[in-house]
Amino acid sequence: MRSNHPSGNIRTPGSRQHYPLHALLFLATLFCTTWAGTFWIGRPAGTGGGIAAFFRELREGLPFSLSLLAFLSVHEFGHYFATLAHGIRATLPYYIPLPPLPFMLNIGTMGAVIKVREPFPDAESLLDTGASGPIAGFTVALGLLIYGFLHLPPEGYILSIHPGYLSTGGIPAPEPGTLFLGRNLLYLLLETLIAPKALPPMTEMYHYPYLFAGWLGCLVTSLNLLPVGQLDGGHVVYALFGRRGHERTARVFLAFITALGLPGFSAGIAALIDPEVAASIPTQLLQWSWPGWMLWAFIIARLLGTKHPSIMHPLKLSKPRRIAGWLCIAIFVLTFTPVPFGII
Repeated sequence: MRSNHPSGNIRTPGSRQHYPLHALLFLATLFCTTWAGTFWIGRPAGTGGGIAAFFRELREGLPFSLSLLAFLSVHEFGHYFATLAHGIRATLPYYIPLPPLPFMLNIGTMGAVIKVREPFPDAESLLDTGASGPIAGFTVALGLLIYGFLHLPPEGYILSIHPGYLSTGGIPAPEPGTLFLGRNLLYLLLETLIAPKALPPMTEMYHYPYLFAGWLGCLVTSLNLLPVGQLDGGHVVYALFGRRGHERTARVFLAFITALGLPGFSAGIAALIDPEVAASIPTQLLQWSWPGWMLWAFIIARLLGTKHPSIMHPLKLSKPRRIAGWLCIAIFVLTFTPVPFGII
């Protein structure tokens, strides 16, 4: 969630909720994420022929779509109910559908957002609104991962997606051009504690709807908790540490993700200019670098901004609220993925 206010002293009139629009966007997003789910499990709907066959095949994507929408809904309604508790005018969630057409494979949505119609009056409302979404959404993502680890399908599941694996006697080493997903600290901890026998490699994990939806929930949570500007993490850091603490944290984090993305970005540029130079870059350095962080650094620096509007009445936070703020920081550490995904 991101506030719409360019400054902290502007109040805009409230507006009625557009219930038909919210419902339509939700249904469109449900359809698109369900359709996308069939692509991710390797059984894309619409390849058989006929409307009836399409909708029969579409049901295969429901575990993914319902899991992902549960996460998005709980996250956004966490924000919404926090604004209601503080008497701050806000909209219901706007879901953003994105059709998973064959030439643009995606997860069927660009997320969801609520619009806050007035500034936060104090640090308590700022902390409650900023922290409620990530904490609520994280519980769903954590539950999905635990459920996914404890209810992995039998080995025949992945063989039904990749029949060619039958001739290799198991999952072979990934070929060049294969998509892989990165592990975060939470995923590694659950992987160690639960230790499931049939855990898929990260080049196959996106075929498992509950694991994939839980992983996406963690990724979205960590991106929302980036401690900059008016992102959820920016709200939390501002409420905890004030304007100066927020500004310093934002600058340090911007430098951090720039350093995290620069080696991979430089290697990509070098590969276009001189492949031999790119080949000389140590792989140990590149495996911890994701070029996408350079794009995020640009978005933060030039579009979102690193600064946060001042609140009207700064107040000291109560101990439970400070605990909630630090819990958000812990969640960020657990869910942050240095290399979210890439191509082998």
